[in-house]
Amino acid sequence: MNSVNLEGIGMTSRRTRERLVQRLRDQGIKNEDVLQVMSNTPRHIFIDEALSHRAYEDTALPIGFNQTISQPYIVARMTEVLLEGGPLNRVLEVGTGSGYQTSILAPMVGELFSVERIKPLQQKAKQRLSLLNLVNVRFLHTDGGMGWPAKAPFDGIITTAAPEQVPEELLKQLAIGGRLVIPVGGSDGQQLKLIVREAEDVYKTSILEAVKFVPLVAGTIS
Repeated sequence: MNSVNLEGIGMTSRRTRERLVQRLRDQGIKNEDVLQVMSNTPRHIFIDEALSHRAYEDTALPIGFNQTISQPYIVARMTEVLLEGGPLNRVLEVGTGSGYQTSILAPMVGELFSVERIKPLQQKAKQRLSLLNLVNVRFLHTDGGMGWPAKAPFDGIITTAAPEQVPEELLKQLAIGGRLVIPVGGSDGQQLKLIVREAEDVYKTSILEAVKFVPLVAGTIS
């Protein structure tokens, strides 16, 4: 990993990255802080070298283990929605995956706690985040649907895989006023939802848009 070119060349260059950011702006992403972080983050280091020429296309790409790195628009949209309620001190990410969403969130929150069920993916993600000097991220190899109860409550939770129903465990780990951004649904369609915990047992749900994520499944892979 030490030989990775963080700046990129050709199809992975900063100019290519800035064109992607302009497309995100054209698609309605308004949070300039999110756009700035995405402009500064080398997405090409989060995918296999053979696919690096596609790193700044606005599309999901395979990362192994039947998982994908999310489409940049969705990463930007979910991050923007999570941050709309104001500054976040403690955030849970369910599904480290490649580490790309982690790298976008980390500069924008106090502490980021990231859980992943597939250990080899999380180990690669740790190396990439180390290259970017992101030191406010804590990792746990565990079943994502269970969250990280020992570190709760969280001001924000973001989920990068889709359960058929919102896991009760994640709702319990939201602080009062906390925001959960999560894709929900099965093979017949998924919706991106924002759930705000307004009081102890009061949750307000908003449907944002149709999405397509890999399913959130139980169990771990070492």
